[in-house]
Amino acid sequence: MPIRLVDYDPGWPALFRSRSAAIATLLSRPVEIHHIGSTSVPGLCAKPKLDIDAVLSTAEDRLFATERLQESGYAFHGDPYGADRWIFTKDETPCGTRLYLCLLGNPAHRDRILFRDYLRTHPEAAGNYAALKRRLAMEAKGDWDHYTGGKSDFVADTLQRALAERRQPTDITDRRLSAD
Repeated sequence: MPIRLVDYDPGWPALFRSRSAAIATLLSRPVEIHHIGSTSVPGLCAKPKLDIDAVLSTAEDRLFATERLQESGYAFHGDPYGADRWIFTKDETPCGTRLYLCLLGNPAHRDRILFRDYLRTHPEAAGNYAALKRRLAMEAKGDWDHYTGGKSDFVADTLQRALAERRQPTDITDRRLSAD
């Protein structure tokens, strides 16, 4: 089955707000709920799935949330990437939901937020990412390993740029303070 990408839908932010509110009612005490992935970057093409990270305080909260999410029709996929992020999916219209539950301080969550924010503030990088995704989707012919693996260098480079930019002083006062 080919990898399907769709053009950006300006309705995705509202859909995220609606779904995150519904998810929040299923979680015991979410610390944060974030719209992540390509659907969270204006103008970026994406698979027709809304990616959401929910950050919880404790392992007990995550166990409670897992039970509630499954009762509400979410399929549990465990932690297939070994990043201590539990994955849940739900087929919904107009696009599905992929929910990641993680705990405070999760490095994979931090990286996803950095990547998202960098693409949001660097339209040229977002455009390059879109072109790469479209090319890989065509080349992959349904091979998810090829598609995902083909993006890894771009993602790693973008994260390095985001981290370097984050360390740069933003104004004269910051420069003076960092020199002291």
